[in-house]
Amino acid sequence: MRAIRIREPGGPEVLQLTDVPEPPLTAASVRIRVRWAGVNRADLLQRMGFYPAPPGAPVDVPGLEYAGEVLEVAAGVTRLAPGDRVFGVVSGGGYAEQVVVHEREAARIPEGVDLREAAAIPEAFATAWDALIARGGLVPGERVLIHAAGSGVGTAAIQLARALGCEVTGTSRTASKLTAARDLGLTQGVLSRDLDAMRGELERLAPEGYDVIVDLVGGAMVAEDVRLAASRGRIVLVGLTAGLRSDIDLARLLSRRVTLVGTVLRSRPLEEKILVARELERTIGRWLGEGRLRAVIDRTFPLAEAPAAHRLLAADETFGKVLLEIG
Repeated sequence: MRAIRIREPGGPEVLQLTDVPEPPLTAASVRIRVRWAGVNRADLLQRMGFYPAPPGAPVDVPGLEYAGEVLEVAAGVTRLAPGDRVFGVVSGGGYAEQVVVHEREAARIPEGVDLREAAAIPEAFATAWDALIARGGLVPGERVLIHAAGSGVGTAAIQLARALGCEVTGTSRTASKLTAARDLGLTQGVLSRDLDAMRGELERLAPEGYDVIVDLVGGAMVAEDVRLAASRGRIVLVGLTAGLRSDIDLARLLSRRVTLVGTVLRSRPLEEKILVARELERTIGRWLGEGRLRAVIDRTFPLAEAPAAHRLLAADETFGKVLLEIG
């Protein structure tokens, strides 16, 4: 089968379209014909040698999400059948014509949603759901702050928070992304180029602080999160694009009883990935089919142009998802 392989750690030019063996069909698994794959920052890190694949995942074929059709099922599989349209999150190998996953890791795509739209959903919305609800404990009516609001996860988090009746403030280094995010339900947008100016504006907008903060940036932004969190606020750290270190005010963390938690989907055990798939199907997929949520796609590329897709994502000029069309 065709796949994008990382020849060696390096820039986008190390991504090569090549033929690789089809993954074996294992017990309780299904083989999926991948039609579209999402491009994520984790893929860029893996390509550069900074984020190796977890055990059991292809070491040199990136890709964390897919949408396609079931081709084949293992003996005893009854939940899915050949021809079923499915989407989901994988630990790697998504930039390929086929993936093999446990039957319960694949979620059915709702009626009325095409494969292209579906491919923009799994990683972004599953991560946003995990950050807001599972880790952040968000309840209707709370105040939410999302850093990197124009990213794939950011646009998903805005929609989920609004669907729960929350007031949503977002930050971005780009004014046009904040403008576009208003169509998704963003209540207020604040530029984040200058952290002092950003902090002042965010404090003005919510003097009592934010109940849940989803941080897709990391680095020095985490210190700002601690300053901006409400009493008993929850900070969920998802990304580290701004750095691995932050000098936070521990006294404020204690006195305000703020919770700071980190989360990542890729390295979780099978049981937790199955729970993610069920949420994709039960809640996110249903809301998607009802029109309460929508896929946000910036641009698509043919599989052979994966290097160009990586360059675009690295430029930090996208709003929503970048996808690869596999066929």
